[in-house]
Formats: sequence, C-alpha cells, structure tokens
Amino acid sequence: MLTWHIRVTGVVQGVGFRPFVWRLAQQLALNGWVRNDAQGVEILAQGLRSGLAELVQRLRLEAPPLARVDAVQTQDMVAGPCAAFRILPSQSGQAATAIGPDVAVCADCLDKLFDPSNRRWRHAFITCTHCGPRFTVTRALPYDRPQTSMAAFALCPDCSSEYTAPTDRRFHAETTCCPQCGPRLSLSDAQGQVIAGDPVAQSLRLLQSGGIVAIKSLGGFHLACDARNAEAVARLRLRKNRETKPFAVMLANVASVASFAKPSTTEVDLLTSRARPIVLLPATKACEAILPGVAPGLLSLGVMLPVTPIHYLLFHEAAGRPAGCAWLNEPQTMVLVMTSANPGGEPIVRDAEEARTRLAGIADAFLDHDRDIVARCDDSVIRPMASTWQFVRRSRGYAPAAIGLPHAGPSVLAFGSHLKNTVCLTRGQEAFLSPHIGSLDNAASCEFQDETVQRLCALLDVKPQRVAHDLHPDDYSTRAAVQYARQHGLTTLAVQHHHAHIGAVCAEHGWRGPLLGLALDGVGLGTDGTAWGGELLRVDGAQCERLGHLQALPMPGGDSAARAPWRMAAAVLHALGRNAEIVRRFQDPAASTVAAMLVRQFNCPPSSSMGRVFDAAAALLGLCHTLAYEAQAAMLLEQAATGFVDAHGWPEPLPGGYAINDAGQLDLLPLLAALMDAGDTAQAAASFHATLVMGLTEWVLRAAQTTGLRTLAWGGGCFLNTLLCTHLQQNLEHHGIMVLAPGLSSPGDGSIALGQAWVALHSLEKN
Repeated sequence: MLTWHIRVTGVVQGVGFRPFVWRLAQQLALNGWVRNDAQGVEILAQGLRSGLAELVQRLRLEAPPLARVDAVQTQDMVAGPCAAFRILPSQSGQAATAIGPDVAVCADCLDKLFDPSNRRWRHAFITCTHCGPRFTVTRALPYDRPQTSMAAFALCPDCSSEYTAPTDRRFHAETTCCPQCGPRLSLSDAQGQVIAGDPVAQSLRLLQSGGIVAIKSLGGFHLACDARNAEAVARLRLRKNRETKPFAVMLANVASVASFAKPSTTEVDLLTSRARPIVLLPATKACEAILPGVAPGLLSLGVMLPVTPIHYLLFHEAAGRPAGCAWLNEPQTMVLVMTSANPGGEPIVRDAEEARTRLAGIADAFLDHDRDIVARCDDSVIRPMASTWQFVRRSRGYAPAAIGLPHAGPSVLAFGSHLKNTVCLTRGQEAFLSPHIGSLDNAASCEFQDETVQRLCALLDVKPQRVAHDLHPDDYSTRAAVQYARQHGLTTLAVQHHHAHIGAVCAEHGWRGPLLGLALDGVGLGTDGTAWGGELLRVDGAQCERLGHLQALPMPGGDSAARAPWRMAAAVLHALGRNAEIVRRFQDPAASTVAAMLVRQFNCPPSSSMGRVFDAAAALLGLCHTLAYEAQAAMLLEQAATGFVDAHGWPEPLPGGYAINDAGQLDLLPLLAALMDAGDTAQAAASFHATLVMGLTEWVLRAAQTTGLRTLAWGGGCFLNTLLCTHLQQNLEHHGIMVLAPGLSSPGDGSIALGQAWVALHSLEKN
C-alpha cells in the first residue's frame, strides 16, 4: 500500500473537480481525501501503485469540461491508513489557483428547466458544477459558497442533500439552489413599482408590446427590445443616444438563425460554445428588411444565443411553455435586441440602484433579481475569419482565464491603453487579462479600472513587483499606474503603444528572440512625440526599433479628424496640390476652415496612422463622411470591397499605387489619389485593399531582407479587417515569412495591457 500526495493546478475550482476525483477513487479502490486550497486541488491517495498511476493519468485525460489542468505533481509520503476516500473542507492560504470564467447553462440543466415534473422547472437560477456563473459571483478564493454572492442563500434540505452527495451532479456546486432557497426574480416599472404576476411572462408582454426592458444577466444588465419592431428599435436608439451603431440580437437557437444569416460550421460552434459570445455573421439579403434599424447599412449581424436560464425562460414563454427540450431544435420567431446597458460609454450597469439612476429614461421596466453581481463583465464579441476567428472584445466567457507565458517571472501589473481598456496581472507563468473595461474618457470607467485593479490583485492574491503603462503621460491609465506605483513603492515602465501591440502577440505565442512587428491601428503616441499608427518594427523583448512607418498625413483639427473621415480626405487633396477642391467636394460647414488650416499647417499634427488612411479612402469613395461610431468608415470600406471580391475575385493591385523610400517609409498617397475619381465604388474599394496588401508585403519583405528576420507578428485594430488579414498572410507565407497573429486576445487595444506586461517582464530579465 502506497501513499501519494498529489497537487493539481490550473482552473480546478468551481468546475466539479473534487467529485470527479472522488469518483475516480471509487473506481480505482483508493482511499484518502481531496480538498480545495489556495493553490488548486490537493489529494492524498492510498492504494496500489497501478491504481495511483492510473489516477494521475486520468486526472489529466478525463478532467471535467470546464477544468483546465496545468500541472499534476506527485510525491511519495508517509501517512496513517485512511478508511475511505473523503472530500474535506477547503483550506485557505496564499492563492496560486484561478477562477474560471462564467459559462452558459448546460444541456443537463436545460433538461430539468423544461421538465414540468422536476422541482427546478422554470427555475431562473438553475446551475450545476458544469455551468453558470463563476468569476462574476466570486469574492475570494478558494471558490466555495461562503466566498460567493450565493452565501446569502442558505441551502434547503433537498439542495443540501444534493450538495453533500458525491455521486450527485450538484455535489459542491457552489451556486446551486432551487425555487425554495435561491434568489428571486422581480419585475418593476420605471418608477420602481413592482409589476404583479410572473416576472418572465410580464417581461415578455412588455417586449411584445414595444417596450424596452433592462434584464439582469451574468455580468450586468442588458437592454432588450423586440428586434422585429422598428419603432421599438428606433426608440432604444433615441434613448441610448446610439444613432446607427449596430445592435446585437439574441435568438433562441441555431435553427432560428437561418432567416438572418448562414453560419458556417465554425460559426455554429462559436454560437453554441459554453462561452456564448456575440458572433459577427454575414447577414442574408432579407435581414435588414426583417430587422429594420438593427444594423443599418451593414451586411453583418451580431448574434448570440441564450446564456442564462432567464434568457431561455423568455424564449420558452414566447414558445408557449412547451414541455421538454424539443422546441430548442425548432426555429422560434422571437428575436430580441440584446445590448449592454452602458449608457454614454460608461461601464455596464450591475445592480438595481445603479440601474434606476443610470437607465432612467431608457428602460421601461427592470427584470431584476437578488443575486449580487460581484464583478462586471460585458459580452465577448468574435469575428470569424476564413477558417479561424478572432476577438473583437475578450470578456464574458473567456476572461479572466489565464494566458500561459513561456517562463515564470516577477509579478507585473499593466494598466493598458486609454481606449478599450483592460488591465493585466502576471503570476508565475500566467498572465491574467481582465474583462473589458472600456474607454477611459469618463469618470465611471476610470473608477471601474481602479476597481478592476484592486479586485484582480485581491482575487489572485498577488502583490505586483512592477507597474507598466502607456507612453502617453496624460492618459488616465498612465496617471493611475503612476499613482498605484507611488502608493506601493514600485518602479514603473512606460511602454510604447505599438511595441505593446507586438508584445501581446509574442506573449500568447511564447515567442523569445527578435522578430519583425507590423502594427496598424488608429493612434498611439510615438517615442518622437507624434501620433503613430502604421509601424514596421524590430522587437526583441524590451527592445523596440522603428524600421519604417507610413508616410505621415496631416490631421486637420487634430483628434477631430479621427471622427470625421472627410477631413483626412481633405488632407489627401491638399497633399496632392488640390486644396481648392476641398470646399466643392465636401459639403461641410467647416470645409473652408479645414482648407485654410491645411494651407497654414495650423493645428494639423502629422500622423502615420493606417486607421486614418482607411478613413481617407472611405471618404474619397463617398462611403463615410462623418463617423457615427468607431471604425465605421473602415467597416464600410471593407464591406464594399468584400462585395466586389465575392462577385469577381481578388483584383490586381493598381500599378504605381505605392512607393517605399530608402528611409523605410511606405507612401500610399498614389493609391489614395487613384480613388478620387473612381467610377465603381466597390471595385475601387477592392483595388484599394489589393494594392495595400501588395504594398505591405513588399515593405515587410524588404525589412526581412535587411534584418535577416523571417518571423513577423502583427497587431492593431486594422487587423480586424478580414480581407487585409487573409490576403496579407497568404502573401507573406508564400514568400517564406512566418506570421504570428493574435488569437487569445484581440488585435485591438484590448490586448495592450498583455503586451505591456510582456515587455516589462523582459525588462526585468535584463536587470
């Protein structure tokens, strides 16, 4: 008889790991115990060597679906004999484990939810060890009920019996409950008066009559309305001050998607995954007519399937409350706009008090409950690309799952960028990227960043040893980082924005050593004090060299030009010696002023931004004059090009459409000039993309020849463009360049904190 001490680390708490170990022990005739502690799961097992060896092997191979096993360590030990195998109470201590992200309700729970004979029939908080909230309800580790927002709900005798039975699916399911002992739904009107009757049925009645209902979900409230009701959608746009930015919709199941989009196998897998992200799907021609005003002017639709039991109950109610789950395989007619309740770009609303204040005048009613949301967590958004996909926003369902690093190092806290902010905390060989925080241009978002920093450090029980931040001294993220470092006696490291973009890709790929970096985005402060955004770099850990950049264009009005593509088009006209055409071409009250500013070079800071090149191209083709939302011009330009490519194939690049000088500058002015008098907008948009891809290819190949480097990492928001990514990667790989692309985080600014942390870790290695 041998005794082994076994340590399992990774995401192994709140996922049914202890009952899984107990069942294995029964099958293998082992005695001992298992328990949670701050490091993960600890096991003492006694038995024959063959049984112990099989236990260790199966811990890795057969782990529960939500678990992630990073390591299984074993050690012989001496201990007294154990009479059986037991599950012991958790032990506290310095945390070395992690909490998993929230996931959608599982199929087994849905079976019970729609079974009229089951005691959890239509129970809005049904959950088990394989599904439901995790991160958003956890106050501290180890993950046990007293450390979650379910602590206030004492288990009834029936639930307690399940909770303590190792053979039950709800054994130590920390959020388990039933209608007798769990949270309660409530529906109230805009004045706070409770609406009598079944909250779900009454919510559906309001939605079907054109109302706007705020619905409490996992990481915050959604604002919902009937997506087929044009007046309701228009009312939501007016109240939320969201003129044309597309809304996402929620559908009951994959069978209901066919009228609006034709998802591929990959897209279906994403839609039905436990993470339940919003997936951007190519829309059918009939979509805009069926869902008027949901995604105006776009040929794509953001779709998500139900995440929580509450969502499912709304669709179940609309289907007439059928018994069983067969209806979930049949098309359902109801389509709901489901958009984050984040008025004014502020963080998503998470509790009733906030909702009453911040959603006043927006929501007609509030479908609320009394289970607290400990941590806000907005929806994730994913864009499929050819045979793969990438994050537009990495949040609920994915964050804060750890991203593995190639080696361990001191803990770094990185404060991220000003736009699309996230923060990142490293611990050993793991980087924990927070859920989406948002743009730090309002007090509420800044407070949310402060809250996220404190929560992440507390939850992971980490005291950072260095702080990293953006190079821009005036960004709130920089000021917050400097203040945090001063309060905790830590040193800081300023990381250039585009260096961080490439660093994030290197971090997720575990890359060590020098490589080329291509960073294409809207803006980031350069080391020379100017606005960068089209950069060819040589990156080697903490070292970054600017090999080349896009030929700079003036930005008339500074930041105003980033919101008005016509201004960037005006800058192109001026650069081509056609300033006199600006007023005639752009019917804007400020056109004459902008023309004069360009002549005098007054308030026209230069920018090498690729994002501004896309803006200029879209405006020159008449696709977008002024932005109603971020990246609108680039989206419309890509959409026009895609339509042409789908019909006619990839066009030939325009001869002489770009130039590369000896200083490594890529000049796209000839390409932009060719757009000014284009007859076919879609063809011109496609030619723009083809020529841009060819120019970037030659630019990279020249740098590869000069430096001897044959690996390229790319990052920046422009790489959310499917045409650009697909064809540039094909070109580069055809010429023997290995491309590292973002996969575990967004190519946009949501990954900047990860890149800052990676650079800071390398800087600590050098010291």
